[in-house]
Amino acid sequence: MRVKMILPALTEAVSPFFRPIKYSLFPPLGLATLAAYLDPEDEIELQDEHVERLDIGDTPDLVVIQVYITSARRAYELADDYRERGAHVCLGGLHVTSLPDEAAVHADTIFLGPGEDSWQQFLADFRSGHPGSVYEAPARRSLHGIPPVRRDLIKRRRYMVPNSIVVTRGCPHRCDFCYKEAFFQGGNSFYVQQVDEALAEIDRLPGRHLYFLDDHLFGDPKFARMLFEGMRGMGRLFQGAATVNSLLKPGLLEKAAEAGLRSIFVGLETLDEKNLRQSQKIQNLNRDYSAMIRRVHDNGVMVNGSFVFGMDGDGPDVFDRTLDWAIGNGVETATFHVMTPYPGTGLFDRIVGEGRLLHRDWDRYDTRQCVFRPAGMTPGQLEDGYWRAYKEFYQWRNILRGAGAKEKLRGRVRHVAYAAGWKKFERLWNVLIRARQVSCALPVLESVLSGFGKLGNRIGAGADGAVQVQYVGSATPDRNVVRR
Repeated sequence: MRVKMILPALTEAVSPFFRPIKYSLFPPLGLATLAAYLDPEDEIELQDEHVERLDIGDTPDLVVIQVYITSARRAYELADDYRERGAHVCLGGLHVTSLPDEAAVHADTIFLGPGEDSWQQFLADFRSGHPGSVYEAPARRSLHGIPPVRRDLIKRRRYMVPNSIVVTRGCPHRCDFCYKEAFFQGGNSFYVQQVDEALAEIDRLPGRHLYFLDDHLFGDPKFARMLFEGMRGMGRLFQGAATVNSLLKPGLLEKAAEAGLRSIFVGLETLDEKNLRQSQKIQNLNRDYSAMIRRVHDNGVMVNGSFVFGMDGDGPDVFDRTLDWAIGNGVETATFHVMTPYPGTGLFDRIVGEGRLLHRDWDRYDTRQCVFRPAGMTPGQLEDGYWRAYKEFYQWRNILRGAGAKEKLRGRVRHVAYAAGWKKFERLWNVLIRARQVSCALPVLESVLSGFGKLGNRIGAGADGAVQVQYVGSATPDRNVVRR
């Protein structure tokens, strides 16, 4: 059987003039995971339009397309074309689960929710000649016994972080703006791999640098503790995501740092308690953000803080207040977002119910453009403030000011080198991406960041420092959206 698996490019990632580095960060692990369930004799091609031009002149028997909200239009175009030529087309992903009726028009089969279990049933039905039109994830979901990810299908040199990995699914929290709450609806919304299986997957990855794309790597403390204990001695350096409250608790952060954690994505979202309550971000309520950052830095770990602008408690002053706080606390990198009501979320239902949604042009739901009427400012003020926040956070004077929050010269130098390397060389990143040599930059950045913080010396001379990258967050992720 000839199988084609496609990750269409997000609308914002295909500009002929500029291509941000973040769209060349991570390979499509979801598709590579599903590919592992196919038979050895099946011919499989996996293509990611973010890093290569699609070959659409082929004639596969089965086409599988992963759909995010800002890639929906492109995904539907590809699906319609392949169906016209006789292929059986499957669509799945966050957007399909949120709007199944919309997606079903363009597919022979759609998948709702996480696909590991339902995908196996589909393959059996398809091979027997009786595929269904809709497959829903079962209420009881598990990662036990999943086969190794088909990393041989991934074109490693085209990604900055080819060693990305996911060892959990979902998140134990229920923020009302998070895209993934709808994705896991109808069953357990957070579950983990067996620790031994996760460690085996890590052991199969070459090199030292890893990026855990899990929404909340610390979400199951028992699992995380055993994982980090198992990673000690591997000589790995890794990045991941966690919540404010989990980083304030003693013990787990220390174990992660000893195992090689060097940067952490944290969904701070807002400095306003009313905003946190309205968005049901209860895990951040009554938490000392500054104390959390000090704890993370004291353990030799960098912070990538995620902030959302446009919540109902935000006025035009939110941008300056947020910038001043983040820079003053020495946050190494920041990821800013315009609040975006994704279909299937509580936020979307509320905004629609209040008559504040401006349109349903999914191409523009990219967390950069305002698609609703904010309560405390105009859409134009929100977009202008978002762009200004990015510009000012990464100005040289603010990079130096943020670095000045570090006590030691070594930490200050690394702060400057990292922030500048990430945001002051966009044109160089673009050249490397177009030359399909972006992976060549990873060792350079790792050398610059070698031994970040007090834990660097514990690993030994020549240890590579992890490169902090930005994964827009949300709900990771839309390859962008993300994190909570």
